Amino acid sequence: MVIKSERLPAPGETVLGGTFLMNAGGKGANQAVAAARLGGDVTLVARVGNDLFGTQSIEQFKKENINTRFISIDKNHPSGIALINVDAKGENCITVAPGANGQIFPQTLDSFFKELKSPAIVLVQLEIPLATVEYIIEECSKRNVSVILNPAPATIISESSLRKLFAITPNETESQLLSGIQIYDDESAKKAAIVLHQKGVQKVIITLGKRGAFWLDGKKSGIVTSPTVTAVDTTAAGDCFNGALAVALAEGKSLEEGVAFACLAASISVTRMGAQASMPFRKDLKVP
Repeated sequence: MVIKSERLPAPGETVLGGTFLMNAGGKGANQAVAAARLGGDVTLVARVGNDLFGTQSIEQFKKENINTRFISIDKNHPSGIALINVDAKGENCITVAPGANGQIFPQTLDSFFKELKSPAIVLVQLEIPLATVEYIIEECSKRNVSVILNPAPATIISESSLRKLFAITPNETESQLLSGIQIYDDESAKKAAIVLHQKGVQKVIITLGKRGAFWLDGKKSGIVTSPTVTAVDTTAAGDCFNGALAVALAEGKSLEEGVAFACLAASISVTRMGAQASMPFRKDLKVP
């Protein structure tokens, strides 16, 4: 649920005026839609409430050609909701009530793991319980399935889980939490990426907002600059980046190529209002 106004309210302040819109969101769902629109063969594992939002979400996923077989319905908790304020510059602040997202437990994933086989890429984020995320990483490791972790919202991840990751995609704030290094320029981004790589992550991608992203694969590293655009709404730009990256790497692109593909997709998403509604299609990128 989004309100776009001239500026974000300060604590205790009410800002009058603005435009309201409501659309489908949620990090995992946004990433799934982004990946599907960009050409990925996508299965979404999720949990929704037994309510209007849950029903609408599943129907929308089907329209996006996403496999919904492993989306379960929680009869005791509502679908997750995000309240988003967006200012005239496209910056946002978000509050999330997890609802059914908080009820995704290891035992609810048994049927999914019975069918999961390599080669595949599993993309996971932290709007579900951390214990479940770590279970997913462990089970994928046993099956030689590559995991990309988008560590958002920012949370400490155990080093045993980090060692089993194929890739991690923190932003600057999340990178500082995980590496202990504050990012203020390209060199500090490299230092933070090296720390995460030394913790066992094979490939590290640090997103830098409108500046682009820093990548490191253990042998090489570099910066990919994002195209210059006029941002309308930055909501879900990171989700778009992650979905696009997963598609590119699944297609066999190099890490640098994948990051460039993801930066391009994310730059298009910020020129549009909304979360899933802002996700570009492959034809919008005008690249193979």
